[in-house]
Amino acid sequence: MQNVTLFGVLAIAIGAIPGAVSRYYLTEFCKRAIGTNFPYGTFIINFTGCLLMGFFFTLFKGIKEFPPEIDLLVRTGFLGAYTTFSTYGYDTLTLWRNGKQRATIFYWAGSAILAVFGIIVGRYLAQLIVG
Repeated sequence: MQNVTLFGVLAIAIGAIPGAVSRYYLTEFCKRAIGTNFPYGTFIINFTGCLLMGFFFTLFKGIKEFPPEIDLLVRTGFLGAYTTFSTYGYDTLTLWRNGKQRATIFYWAGSAILAVFGIIVGRYLAQLIVG
């Protein structure tokens, strides 16, 4: 784990606010503009989040002496609140590039399967509480 300064933590928090708000408004816009027969907002957010993750990771890595707090603000704060799917995409690609094909497939498929399973179990547990 990277040692993050107080300024880094503030950068994450400051980036998270517009990320979460952007996610909300884009989702609502898609519902009104395209409809609710398919989760278009989430679908678009997941794609654009991954697109931005790849773009900013490459950009920040290519610029010498780039302030790490800007990376924390954009990738961890904004994109982390906008969509964690971008991190999932990045981690999947990192595993693949590191030659860990079996781990990549397990992570890629396992994350999707466990996410749906987690929703099912979470709903069941909540129903036990509320009746």
